[in-house]
Amino acid sequence: MHTLTDGTEIEFRQIRPDDKENLETALGRLSPESRHKRFLAPKPHFNASELRYLTELDGFDHVAILATLADDPNAIVGVARFVRLRDLPDTAEVAIVVGDRFQGQGLGRELGRRIADEARERDVRRFTATLLGDNVAAHRLFHAISDRLEGRMEGGTRVLTAEIAAA
Repeated sequence: MHTLTDGTEIEFRQIRPDDKENLETALGRLSPESRHKRFLAPKPHFNASELRYLTELDGFDHVAILATLADDPNAIVGVARFVRLRDLPDTAEVAIVVGDRFQGQGLGRELGRRIADEARERDVRRFTATLLGDNVAAHRLFHAISDRLEGRMEGGTRVLTAEIAAA
């Protein structure tokens, strides 16, 4: 259990195949701006193939942690995931999204810490991510979970590589 600064109690768990509908509902609760920051494009809904990809994971090369309301375990309020790169097995692409109502309360940082712990347990040593250049919160989050951070601009996006800090 984790308590946000506003007193909301949050539970964390691995995503499951039966989370498809709840994940779709959570996407619908995100503002267009939050969806754009997470997916780098408008994203009104997931199709069936995307929902399978996002919920039917192997738990080793593709891992996702959900943050849910403690008093409503079906209410997804945040997700952190990584997908190991095939050509660089100690590196994984990472993504974190937090519902608008829960932003600015440390949930993203907690999800980042937890996904980094999961990655370390699976011998992932660095994360990579493509972010919008103006996504200040995501840049701060990367600084919080990394001992060393490198980045480069590609058009309007920033590609970051972060060495995962020791536990």
